[in-house]
Amino acid sequence: MNASAQIVVAGDTSVARQTLLDRGRRAATALDRIGVREDDSVALLVRNDPVYFEIFQAANALGAYVVPLNWHNTVDELDYILSDAAPRVLIGESDLIARARAAIEGRVPAFATGEGNAEPAAPAQPWSAFRDRHAPWSGAARAARGTMIYTSGTTGRPKGVCRGPMTPAQIQANARLLQSIYGTEPGMRALVCGPLYHASPGAFARQAFQHAALTVLQTTFDAEDLLRTIETHRISHLTMVPTMFVRLLRLPESVRCGYDMSSLRWATHTGAPCPPEVKQAMIDWWGPVIHETYGATETGPAVGCTSAEWLAHRGSVGQPMAGTTLRIYGEGARALGTGEVGEIYLRTQAYADFAYHGLPHERAQVERDGLITCGDVGYLDADGFLYICDRKRDMVISGGVNIYPAEIENVLVTCPGVRDCAVFGVPDAEFGEALVAAVEAEPGAPPTVDRMVAHLGERLARYKIPKVFEFHPSLPREASGKLLKRKVRQAYLDRLSAAAA
Repeated sequence: MNASAQIVVAGDTSVARQTLLDRGRRAATALDRIGVREDDSVALLVRNDPVYFEIFQAANALGAYVVPLNWHNTVDELDYILSDAAPRVLIGESDLIARARAAIEGRVPAFATGEGNAEPAAPAQPWSAFRDRHAPWSGAARAARGTMIYTSGTTGRPKGVCRGPMTPAQIQANARLLQSIYGTEPGMRALVCGPLYHASPGAFARQAFQHAALTVLQTTFDAEDLLRTIETHRISHLTMVPTMFVRLLRLPESVRCGYDMSSLRWATHTGAPCPPEVKQAMIDWWGPVIHETYGATETGPAVGCTSAEWLAHRGSVGQPMAGTTLRIYGEGARALGTGEVGEIYLRTQAYADFAYHGLPHERAQVERDGLITCGDVGYLDADGFLYICDRKRDMVISGGVNIYPAEIENVLVTCPGVRDCAVFGVPDAEFGEALVAAVEAEPGAPPTVDRMVAHLGERLARYKIPKVFEFHPSLPREASGKLLKRKVRQAYLDRLSAAAA
């Protein structure tokens, strides 16, 4: 570990890694004094901030879970997670704590981050002053628990995914797996531009904390600012989501060519399907540094693909990584063969077994023959490369034909004037289901419906072209890039019901 490396935040503000390690040891003692024990949880309500590493080190020392909270969540959503996780303590930024006061007050002791002893707003106490009153942790080492991340809840209430301690063999396998996924190497210069409360950006950031000479944390994404940051800090490694690729490629060519990307060595993307045309354009621009990974909070990253592999297997998300078992199942739990589309199940040996916090029977709903489903439908080719068709719940059956909206979205988002899109099925008296496209247009340059239909018709069969196109000011996405299609579809159905009333 390179203790002299810096964690850089907001350009000019930096904290040495050794400082964060020292704070983490004091934080462990402070948390122990307020009753944090093994298998307890510590809630963290912060943006992408160096305190993440401090609290992670402290919780690991105590054998406690870190519960990174989505700071975009509403008070009701935070209230649910805090009630479910029952953390011993919450540490967060003052303004976020103040906004969530109704969910926090009376439920959990809260501490506000920030230097100095300025008194934060109720119900929080100043964290740094409390932490620094304690000596560095000198207790016995306890088995690290890592994070307890709550799934996004697109099909219902979020569930906390927690794991037991890893065995020595799993620790070694996990290090090898993450190195192959994120390309980690000593002296790397890392950019974290996804939210730390999500699994992949958090895992990448923790790898960077161990290995990087420089780690830059960004809370918000702006396409040109990303290019500027890469050039300024000579970034070599980063993680992204496909929507970031789309926004980058929409920049004028003069802007894209105006920044030096030669320092890039490894860019991992995950979190959502990547349109093949978009990925091809990114490889053409940045070179063969684009890597893809597929998995879920429950499984961890388990499938990977280099640029060269993708170019030879266009549209694939890759092959199972070492130690991963992957099968495709059809109806009646029948294992499917090459090219047959079914539900994807997998398991990697590089992670300890998981459970849903407080829901001992829920795991059985996603498990088959010891493997776990991410809820996706796909197939394997003759070389063992995995292709994702869509989320199982998003598949549309129209006129007896299976249609995968993700395929349509991947084409529609490349239409000039389309900034973002969501395609979904709605009940239809004639065909069973019909396709609707919700479109977020580029500001000042909206596409016409005829243009979108023509764009799709040149690339897809006519039965895959939506019957209805709706324009939206914006479409809801998780900061991880995951489209909240359920919300878009429900809003459409609500409007239909109101119009018919």
